[in-house]
Amino acid sequence: MLTAHGVTHAGRVRKNNEDALLCDPESGLFVVADGMGGHNAGEVASKLAIDAIGGFLERSRGGEDFTWPYGLDPSLSFQGNRLMTAVKLANRRVFKAGESREDYTGLGTTVVAALVYDGTLTFCGVGDSRLYAFANGKLEQLTQDDTWTATVLARGLGKDQKTLADHPLRHVLTNVLGARTQIEIRIGEHSASGNISFLLCSDGLHGALDDATLAGVLATDRTAADTADDLLQLALKRDAKDNITALVVRVACDAPLPKA
Repeated sequence: MLTAHGVTHAGRVRKNNEDALLCDPESGLFVVADGMGGHNAGEVASKLAIDAIGGFLERSRGGEDFTWPYGLDPSLSFQGNRLMTAVKLANRRVFKAGESREDYTGLGTTVVAALVYDGTLTFCGVGDSRLYAFANGKLEQLTQDDTWTATVLARGLGKDQKTLADHPLRHVLTNVLGARTQIEIRIGEHSASGNISFLLCSDGLHGALDDATLAGVLATDRTAADTADDLLQLALKRDAKDNITALVVRVACDAPLPKA
């Protein structure tokens, strides 16, 4: 059985919520986007991305004839190609919107998307919104952050944690939807069978709650809705400077998973 629930909040400082989410347990599709841009355009970018991803995956769900505007990657599964195409279409839509109006300068959005199909979760992350898996008492971050800090750590450049924590570039994103016409995308897959939970979230959540706290909340036997709300309330108490989004997906082994 698959159950899921998402919550989003502007936080206690910002007036607008530029996060957006899509939670569709029936089709097994889950997306979180964190928008950015001038004149409150961030909320435009995140909604455009959500709509584009959901729209293509809905059109391609039944397996009928449809167009692959970016071709097919033979190294990816069918579901991986669907998700890759959906995210690239979202990038194109956000990029074009950013060019259409002067007050949309800087329009862009992070995105983390997950597609559950027949016991497998196919996922993609762009920016610093994240996807976690929790099973057997262990929390694992499945996506990689597209940030200056993550790049430094990945290249092993010898920076210590304190230097990175205080560095003025620590939050700079190196990849977002809508910044350029072409975008680099990493598609991954993870088992979604047995008893496992997934968490999709914006940086307003994972920036406020450490891994131990996330694992502790996900370890409870509370519903997806209660778990998502618990995470949100904890983040609001601990930080709440940014928009906060938490989308929890619970998979149990006693019923079939969605067929995309």
